[in-house]
Amino acid sequence: MITSELLKYVKEGNLDAKLALIYGEENVENQRKRYIEAISDFASVYGECDTCLFSVPGRSEISGNHTDHNHGKVLAGSINLDIIAIASKTNDGVIRIKSKGFPEDVIDTNSYTSPNENDFFKSGALIAGMAKAFDNAGYNKGGYIAYTTSNVFKGSGLSSSAAFEVMVGNILNYFYNDGKVENTEIAKMAQYSENVFFGKPCGLMDQMACAVGGFVYIDFEDTKNPVIEKIPFDLSAQGYALCIVNTGGNHADLNDDYASVPAEMKSVAKYFGKEYLRQLTKADVLDNIQALREKVGDRAILRAIHFFNENERVATQAEALKNADIAKFFDFVKRSGRSSFMYLQNVFTTKNVQEQGLSLALAITDSVLSGKGAAHRVHGGGFAGTIQAFVPFKLVEEYRQVIDSAFGKGACHVLRIRPDGAIKVL
Repeated sequence: MITSELLKYVKEGNLDAKLALIYGEENVENQRKRYIEAISDFASVYGECDTCLFSVPGRSEISGNHTDHNHGKVLAGSINLDIIAIASKTNDGVIRIKSKGFPEDVIDTNSYTSPNENDFFKSGALIAGMAKAFDNAGYNKGGYIAYTTSNVFKGSGLSSSAAFEVMVGNILNYFYNDGKVENTEIAKMAQYSENVFFGKPCGLMDQMACAVGGFVYIDFEDTKNPVIEKIPFDLSAQGYALCIVNTGGNHADLNDDYASVPAEMKSVAKYFGKEYLRQLTKADVLDNIQALREKVGDRAILRAIHFFNENERVATQAEALKNADIAKFFDFVKRSGRSSFMYLQNVFTTKNVQEQGLSLALAITDSVLSGKGAAHRVHGGGFAGTIQAFVPFKLVEEYRQVIDSAFGKGACHVLRIRPDGAIKVL
């Protein structure tokens, strides 16, 4: 649809039914305004051309904190915060993406075909990596122009980078492959892009949850063919909101902290001649504590113990959700949180122990919600950023006010799980 026609189409409310399915009826008006603004911004940058609309959600890690990179099990859910894109196909092989508030990235998909360490942690490298991944997999690639805007706030543990990677692949899928590439495949290519071109050794959970959508259980024992199961669970119907608290922590120097978790876990596996922890049992580790302490250090052992216990918790929580056993599910949410604090140790960075926003948010949440049928835990990669709380509807406003008074207005985000992952909206 030509840009001006698309703008008129959305302004007249013709997209409202689709927006309601994606974001919920209560959010249609705000989303319509958001799409109108994005289309207008696209037109101001790229002019009048044939355009399409795309959406990729952020994700919330429900359980399985730092397990995916060692072939573990996770529970995740896509959320009603997302990155949207207005895009138009071109024939020059160049991908040009202007994201709101950032300079335009310009990547020639035919020349930028190998990773460059000078480009690590830059968005352009993610684009180049996705194009290369499509090429490696035997899919078609090509150029396009796109304008994106995202309300998946950075440093949130909601996977803004994964959503961006998946969006790049989502557009390539529909423009050059007739939408036939499975979202699970796009997720794997997004992980490759982040690992190889972006320089971040992440697991696959973020990309998979953003791409697939809904509540999803994933077993990464075989990363080439992960077991993926959507769980038909309606958190709202149970009377609970999913609250994500953004503590506003500084992420400027945390790459080493994030990288240390998989590296230390894998150092334990390496002691046994294995590549990753899923190839071992907890008994293997506990039976060799003395030798491991000398070889890999205490923290690596603690993080390995977290991995094995967390894997068991994920399986239990998945069954609890299937049975709508919210009490059991919440019990294991809290167990996961304690394990992350005590064993995984990703609630604050040792580089700056004076800043412990996550610890403080967890303490405040415990004070407000303890004994009231709620649950909370650290969320995402940790060290800074966000915590997660499952809050009864009747307590949401009280909780929001307490959190916002501590961390600033808007720190508490009340979310819903959206059923769709990466999609072409129109």
